[in-house]
Amino acid sequence: MTSTGTAHASPATVTTAGAPATADFDTLLQRAESLLTGGGFDPADPDFTGAVEALDTTAKELWDTLDRDAARTALWPDLAPLTDAGNFGQSYTRLRTLATAWATEGTSLAGSPQVADALVAALRFTHDTAYNPAKRETGNWWFWEIGAPRALMDCSVVLRDRLPAADLADYLAVVDRFCPDADRRTNSPTLSETGANRTDKAVIVALRGLLGRDAAKLVSARDALSDVRDSGRNSLFRYTSSGDGFYEDGSFVQHDVVAYTGSYGIVLLGGTAYLLALLAGSEWAVTDPDVSVMYDAVERTFAPVVFDGLMMDSVRGRAVSRERAGDHRDGATALAAILLLASGAPAAYAERWRALVKGWLTRNRTTPFETLATLPQLALAKAVLNDPGVPAGPRDTGSHVFADMDRVVHRRPGWACALSLSSKRISAYEAGNGENLHGWYTGDGMTYLYEGDDLAQFNDGFWPTVDPYRLPGTTVDTRPRTDLGTGAGTSTYRPANAVAGGAVLDGRYGAAAMELIGAEGTTLRARKSWFLLDNAVIALGAGITASDGRPVETIVENRNLGTDGRHRLTVDGIRRPAEQGWSGAFDRVRWAHVDRVGGYVFPGGTALRALREQRTGTWRAIDTGADTGGGTDPVTRRYLTLWTDHGPSPADARYAYVLLPGASAAATAVWSRSRPVRIVANDSTAQAVEARREGLTAVNFWRAGTAAGITSSGPASVLVQRRGGHVRVAVADPGRTLTTLSVELPFPVRSVVTADDSVRLVPGRRPVLTVAVGGSRGHTHRAVLNR
Repeated sequence: MTSTGTAHASPATVTTAGAPATADFDTLLQRAESLLTGGGFDPADPDFTGAVEALDTTAKELWDTLDRDAARTALWPDLAPLTDAGNFGQSYTRLRTLATAWATEGTSLAGSPQVADALVAALRFTHDTAYNPAKRETGNWWFWEIGAPRALMDCSVVLRDRLPAADLADYLAVVDRFCPDADRRTNSPTLSETGANRTDKAVIVALRGLLGRDAAKLVSARDALSDVRDSGRNSLFRYTSSGDGFYEDGSFVQHDVVAYTGSYGIVLLGGTAYLLALLAGSEWAVTDPDVSVMYDAVERTFAPVVFDGLMMDSVRGRAVSRERAGDHRDGATALAAILLLASGAPAAYAERWRALVKGWLTRNRTTPFETLATLPQLALAKAVLNDPGVPAGPRDTGSHVFADMDRVVHRRPGWACALSLSSKRISAYEAGNGENLHGWYTGDGMTYLYEGDDLAQFNDGFWPTVDPYRLPGTTVDTRPRTDLGTGAGTSTYRPANAVAGGAVLDGRYGAAAMELIGAEGTTLRARKSWFLLDNAVIALGAGITASDGRPVETIVENRNLGTDGRHRLTVDGIRRPAEQGWSGAFDRVRWAHVDRVGGYVFPGGTALRALREQRTGTWRAIDTGADTGGGTDPVTRRYLTLWTDHGPSPADARYAYVLLPGASAAATAVWSRSRPVRIVANDSTAQAVEARREGLTAVNFWRAGTAAGITSSGPASVLVQRRGGHVRVAVADPGRTLTTLSVELPFPVRSVVTADDSVRLVPGRRPVLTVAVGGSRGHTHRAVLNR
């Protein structure tokens, strides 16, 4: 061990037939400790100084406030009573931090016999008082079956040479009681664990196996990844078509209906990487060839939703409300997991991932990795950054429709745009356990604009201060809402609409659509489209109707300007005031520009409202969770909001605007005059645009009809590009209501160059593509034709 305390009694030993030599267990236990503490880094290395100091500061505060009195009733006064699941769960987490500091050279607690003795006593006290096999699960099951046992096993790994045999036996017994294997929910044995929960439990079972020297437990942990016992039905190395897990289109879903790549997905990735690294080279090493599903997920599932090291909020679910888990921190965790996975992956994968991560690390100077990383994570990152043989990968570009989780991501060299949609298949939000209390509209088409020069937009106090009724991209009824998720457990809300998704052409252009059907208490309906091009995002709305007597608004932008931002706003060439509290109402705006953000064009002109305001909130107001609850200190940020007011009870109202990320005011004015993209339809039948320079036509059909010369037999997303001698076509059924779809083109074609098996061409003066969309779950069908 790194620390220098005096060893106490040797740990308990569980004899297993055919078990390997003690040295093999010892090797993996030392590896487990290194994965927690960072191993043999040089504490004098300036690259590690900040991380060591951060750990020491946190641990020293915990040490100073730890109640070490023999008559104590809790370990920390704010975690009383200890018998509450959240309190003993968090107590174990704090003890793990103390144990890690004790085992880490360079901290003020390193190797201290006093600290070690106090930790041993605290673990015993917590076991005897709150967490032992005689207890019955109450409150949040997660603390009993995942949170507490994982932290307890980590503490036991670090303190294994100091723990009396009887104590360790007790701790192994309590894990056997509440987390006996990774396959089942202990408090509901008929429920199979899936996704991140299964991975978490597999790690716990593996550590329990090492500490108890029980080979059967290690086999159980390894096989849980492949779910050998259940014929692979819940294997983590298998694509799913419903419920939790990885989908072939890159989606990741947890809690059955929530897009969760950036939260539970990271936990799954990190846990799998941990087990692969922990068991590598041993007889329990993971050899399942289907582990390639996890390898492919790095670039298929995770990379598209990471922008310069941050994890996009559209896939972080209720985690957006957590003060201590912003997009940069979750991004850093994902990067570290990818690097850990690379340590044992085939070279072809590992080389690409390291370049990818190096590019993210070098571009994110807003919140540098070293300010977020633990020592083990920092060691992995340093190895990549200091390796001249690893190039820094460029930003990814391309358009992605994750049809199986109702998310769309469009990436260009200088910016990215993410759309958060929802339907009867995927929840509009998840709330619960006191988290995400104001997430009402986060799945109603919220549009996240990321720019390379402003990586703090959603990370700098955004969620506690933004007006939750005015999230960019949404169309909302302004009725007052009550807090979500105030009860125990988590809850989701799936709206009644079928259409949410779209199509992608050549991985470069996208068309996305969502039918908006308001939640209970409003009659609001709308049809919303986004067309994703090289330098622009065109947003269209039609059929905006409500009969409740309340104003309905479409939010064009609601930009976080930080604590003192005075970003210049220009409207139709006139600079507007920068003072807080200023508001403006404009009758026929053609374009606007926000300094350091980009341009906004309103084809045909629109009535636009603008507001500068300074907003104050608290993290506690959106997260009262027992383990994640935010602080009560006021947070203040400035905002610039642009919106269209459709008035009370609108009837078939519309909107049209164009986002030009990163464009200058002059370029925005030119775009407004030249109209390189033409809106050719925006009604209840279809919404369509033509980008003449690219030879591209994109249409979202809401029903059978014709738009831009293209005829569809039913609702669909269609993109057609004429370039050179070829015509490229992409078609999807985002509502998943059809079996077959016919698309008639407005010009002749001679033959098929390539096409998906689902696409057939009926030649003629106006050729028809017949597309078998049934069962394709909203995914894109493609064809390339000869003109």
